[in-house]
Amino acid sequence: MNNSNNRIFDLANSRLSRRKFLQASGALGVAGAAPGLFVGSAAQAAAPSMGGHLRIAMVHGSSTDSLDPIRLISSHTTKLFYSVHSTLTEIAADGQLMPLLAESYETGADPSEWIFKLHSGVTFHNGKSLTADDVIASLNRHRGEDSASSMKSIIEGIESITKDGDLVVKFKLSTPSVDFPVVLSDAVLSILPSTDGKIETFDVGCGPYMLEAFEPGQYSHYRRNPNSYLSDRAYVETAELLTIADSTARQNALVTGVVDVISDVDASTAGLLGRNDNVEILNVTSTQHFTFPMRTDLPPFDNNDVRMALKLSIDRDVVLDTILSGYGSLGNDHPISPANRFFNTELEQRVYDPEKAKWHLKQAGMSNLKVELSASDSLYEGCVDTVVLFSEHAKASGIELVPKQVPDDGYWSDVWLKHPWCASYWSGRPTEDWMFTQGYSAESNWNESYWKNDRFNELLLAARAELDDDKRRQMYWEMQAITRDDCGSVIHAFGDHIMAHSHNVVVPDQVAGNWDLDGFKLMQRWWMKA
Repeated sequence: MNNSNNRIFDLANSRLSRRKFLQASGALGVAGAAPGLFVGSAAQAAAPSMGGHLRIAMVHGSSTDSLDPIRLISSHTTKLFYSVHSTLTEIAADGQLMPLLAESYETGADPSEWIFKLHSGVTFHNGKSLTADDVIASLNRHRGEDSASSMKSIIEGIESITKDGDLVVKFKLSTPSVDFPVVLSDAVLSILPSTDGKIETFDVGCGPYMLEAFEPGQYSHYRRNPNSYLSDRAYVETAELLTIADSTARQNALVTGVVDVISDVDASTAGLLGRNDNVEILNVTSTQHFTFPMRTDLPPFDNNDVRMALKLSIDRDVVLDTILSGYGSLGNDHPISPANRFFNTELEQRVYDPEKAKWHLKQAGMSNLKVELSASDSLYEGCVDTVVLFSEHAKASGIELVPKQVPDDGYWSDVWLKHPWCASYWSGRPTEDWMFTQGYSAESNWNESYWKNDRFNELLLAARAELDDDKRRQMYWEMQAITRDDCGSVIHAFGDHIMAHSHNVVVPDQVAGNWDLDGFKLMQRWWMKA
């Protein structure tokens, strides 16, 4: 921690503004997409070629990873699921929602009833044909009071799932939801083969790749599915996904040819890495954001004046310029990004204000405060350094913020949702309803700050059912303001997805920003040079 302190303080004092330089020079080359997402533009790609072996290294992965979608948490297993399994819908690279396993879907004037027609002739990797029974069994696992699924709060509004023959699935919702087809694109809601209403195995899917090996926290190996129902993707014959948590080791693996693609390039060294003749940097604007959620069910974080004091005690501009090297934008203590459709453009940006923070501490009956903040660089590059920098900023507010670096392995099972205050990050979600429901609704399993606000939850239900866009906008704007001023998360920055690849890899014209690694579908959408 001492070495981190020295490096961070030097950066903070320099006030280097790479962000302003990049914005002025237009170096990012980012193009706008459909409402809800932004995508990065790559060089014009040639027609895809088939074959080859693709090797990808990413930062996330833990020995506690599981192939059970109920326990899907890490980015490694999420990408695994998007490769091996299929969902009813998907977010395309251009940001549009498209049917996937569903051939089509429709609703009437009241979006509380949805009908999905499945593709015929789809088979799982074990030869079983896809039917409506598989959809019903797969989704029902996430429903019910005892469900531990991260998507429970999203789909608990499903009143019933029935079938009309083998290929038609009907959903009856307890309340109307105009965004319902979007949530069915999440990897957690992948469709698995069933027998008599039960899922027997988690490693068999109907996606474009078959899983050949999986070692939690280390690697996963894949082979192209010769019977895939998708003809417009999955160009490489075999692939492997490696977990390499250390940034330097990950970059060295790319430079030395051990891997072909890496994610989570360290923003501070991206420029230097890009000077290598065999490496190309790809930067994609995203909805990814970094958070410090406090458990509002525990003191002192159950007092909103304490929460406000902490939100006012971080210099977001310095964090963006020094930790992210300008590859991102300022966070405003709510999770909706400018890429989202109903982003509140009129909400005042929160700034560093130690004097106002002191005032809030006084309102809480305190003259000073000592708190501990747990973090690990396994979340994102520079996470621990951000906490160290935050601790320096907070001193001016009379707050002693103690950085606690915890082990990388097992972070999501042992620290997140357990420690009173910890670091976290979200890739964001394509709709406001999805993001707010999964991360902030009172009943969500992933409400990381244990926050409950009656007005917020009332608006959440109302906005979900509202067909008038102007009325929905007003509701989501108010919800962003409520979250900003009451919730238990310090959301200080939105970060771009920074990737790098060797020149033997071909990148398509559009790269999705809804998740890292081209929406976690890099293995399907990229190919190797012939």
